[in-house]
Amino acid sequence: MTLPPLPRRHDMIVTRWGARFMGRHIPCAIGRGGMTGSKHEGDGATPRGVWMLAAGMYRADRRAAPHTTLSLRPIGPPDRWSDDVDDPQYNQHVRGYSYGFSHEKLRMGAPLYDVFLISDWNWPVATPGQGSAIFVHNWRRPRFPTAGCIAFAPKDLNWILARWQIRNRIIVR
Repeated sequence: MTLPPLPRRHDMIVTRWGARFMGRHIPCAIGRGGMTGSKHEGDGATPRGVWMLAAGMYRADRRAAPHTTLSLRPIGPPDRWSDDVDDPQYNQHVRGYSYGFSHEKLRMGAPLYDVFLISDWNWPVATPGQGSAIFVHNWRRPRFPTAGCIAFAPKDLNWILARWQIRNRIIVR
């Protein structure tokens, strides 16, 4: 059994009771399947481990670009994320109005993805079936479960983004 790394001063620690980041306890939502050490596609669980946040996207038609050190791009109507294990582009950002594989629309009516951050869980090199679209994003409502992502109140996510540094990690326990 491999022990998780010791947290560094600026890491975010996520448990089923919430997140701790830069001295603050922040309520969050996790996957409806709880947390797991053996993630697979469709289980609804948040994978345990150490994640980095690599990049993100935001709805430029709804908000200004968040203040952050992470690289963020605007979401357009054809933006999708492949969640189909048979797709050669599995767990990747794809574009197309009629994309031929199962996918998630990134520009949705609900504000969940008004800004979202892409974790390095099974990305950018993906193993089919080990989970796709593990993001950090806005929650639907307080502590309402996700499909495996970590979600925060929009004001808390903005606070996190303003303080996030590229060296920071998320440790899911």
